[in-house]
Amino acid sequence: MRGNGQRDGDETASPVAADAPATGRPWQGLMDYDEAMALFDPVLGLEVHVELNTVSKMFCGCSTAFGGEPNSQVCPVCLGLPGALPVVNAKAVESAIRIGLALGCSIASWCRFARKNYFYPDMTKNFQTSQYDEPLCFDGEVRLEVDGQEYAIPIERAHMEEDAGKSLHVGGAAGRIQGADYSLIDYNRAGTPLIEIVTKPVTGTGAKAPAVARAYVAHLRDVLRSLGVSDVRMEQGSLRCDANVSLSPKGSGVLGTRTETKNVNSLRSVEKALRHEICRQAAVLAAGGRIKQETRHWHEAGAYTSPGRSKEEADDYRYFPEPDLVPVAPAADWVGQLRRSLPEPPAARTERLRAEWGFTELEMRDILGAEALEQVAATVAAGTTPAAARKWWLTELARHAAETGVELAAVPMTPAQVADLQALVDAGIVNDKLARQVIEGVLAGEGSPAEVVARRNLAVVSDTSALQAAVERSIAAQPDAAAKVRSGKTAAAGALIGAVMKDLGGQADAAAVRKLILAALAD
Repeated sequence: MRGNGQRDGDETASPVAADAPATGRPWQGLMDYDEAMALFDPVLGLEVHVELNTVSKMFCGCSTAFGGEPNSQVCPVCLGLPGALPVVNAKAVESAIRIGLALGCSIASWCRFARKNYFYPDMTKNFQTSQYDEPLCFDGEVRLEVDGQEYAIPIERAHMEEDAGKSLHVGGAAGRIQGADYSLIDYNRAGTPLIEIVTKPVTGTGAKAPAVARAYVAHLRDVLRSLGVSDVRMEQGSLRCDANVSLSPKGSGVLGTRTETKNVNSLRSVEKALRHEICRQAAVLAAGGRIKQETRHWHEAGAYTSPGRSKEEADDYRYFPEPDLVPVAPAADWVGQLRRSLPEPPAARTERLRAEWGFTELEMRDILGAEALEQVAATVAAGTTPAAARKWWLTELARHAAETGVELAAVPMTPAQVADLQALVDAGIVNDKLARQVIEGVLAGEGSPAEVVARRNLAVVSDTSALQAAVERSIAAQPDAAAKVRSGKTAAAGALIGAVMKDLGGQADAAAVRKLILAALAD
C-alpha cells in the first residue's frame, strides 16, 4: 500500500492495450469514456508538490532564485559532499505548518526527517531527505464544489522534503528523455524546500473524477497563493501534480491497481491525463489484462501517457531516520499564533467578492469555471468595473487562452493592461469592436493598449464634420430607412448606423452616430 491506498499489480499483454510505440504516436487502445464509466468506478490519489518561496534552500543557505546559471547556486550541503551537515530552514517549517493548518490538518508536536533511498540521477547524495511515517501535518480535508456538487477530499499528510536537481535532455522531443542524445544536470534546484500534499483514496467522484482532480489542484493553488508561501507557477514547476488513478469494477468497492502520472504541470493537463488513463486502463481490463503498477509520462502534444518505471513501495525506499538532523517539535503556542494569522479562506473570499461586485451566483460560477477570479480581481483593483473586467477575461482573453492551449493566467496581457483598455473605451477613444483589435495587438506583443491604438490607428473618428459627412452619405444611400426614421420608427436607424460604421471602418462611436442621424432626420 502507498499513501493513496491503492493496490499493487501488474499488466499482461492485450491486443488492444499496447502502449504508445517508440515513434511517439498517441495511444490507440482507448475505451470510450462514457463506456468506461458504465463499467468502472475511478479512485483517485493525488500527490501535489509545492516549491516554497523561501530565500534559501531547505538545509543550506544557497539561493532558491529561479533562472540562475546552471550549477551556480550550490554548496557542499546540497551537493551531498562528504562531511557536509544540513540545518533545517526555520521559514520552511513555518510555511509547512501554515499550509497544514489551511488544509485542516493536525500538526505534529514532534516529528522527524527520514532518508528515502533510491537512484536519483539528479541528486548527488543518492537519497532524498524527506518525511515518512512521522509527517509534520496529517489528517486534513478539503471541500470543494464541482458543477454544483460538493466533494470532500481527505488529506493523509503534508510533509516536508527537498527537491531534486533538474535533468536537461538534449536532442529529444520537447525536452523528454525519450530519444535524447545525452542529458545534462543542473543542481541549482537540488535542496529547494518542498511540501508534498498527499490525499487518501478519493472515491465517489464517478465520471467527474478528472474535473474534481483539476478543481482540487486549483483549490490548492488558491490556498497556497493566499498564504504567500509559493508562487505556484505550474509552468515553472513550483506546483506540480502526480496523478494516481485506479479502476474498480462498478459497485464492487475493491481497490484496483494504480498508475501514477508524474509531474503534470498544468490544471488542464491534470484533467486530460486522468481522463486518458481511465480510458486506457478500462481498455486493458475489459480485454482481460491486468494493470501494471508503474509511473507514466504525460505527453502534452499527443495527449497520451507512456510507461515510466515500475512503481516502488515504501519498503523499496529503505526509509530510516535522518541521523544528521534533530527532530522538529513546534511549540503549541507558536502553532496557535500561526493559526490566528491565517488569511481569509478562498471560499469566503470568493463569496465576499461576489457580494462586493454585485454578481449572481451563476455569474461568479462562470468566473470560477474559467479560473479567472484572480485576473478579474486584479483588474478591478486596477480601476475597472467588475462587469467590464469579467467581460474581457471571459470572452476575448478566455478565447485566446483556449486557442493557444495555455492557462488564463499565462495569457500575455496583464490585468493592468485590461484596465487601461477599458479606460480607453470609457473615454470614447475606442469602442468595443476596436477594443478587440487592441487586445489582438497587445497579445501579439505590440505594446500597451494606448501604443497599439496609436500604431494601428484605431481611435474612433472624433471629427464632427467627418461624422456628419458619413451620416449624410448613409441617409442618401438608404432613403427608405431614412423615411421610416422621419415617420417616427427610430428602430430603423440601426441600418443607417451600420452603414456609417462600415463607411468609417468601425472607427466611430455608435451612440454619437445615432444622435447625429436622429438630429438630421428630425425635420
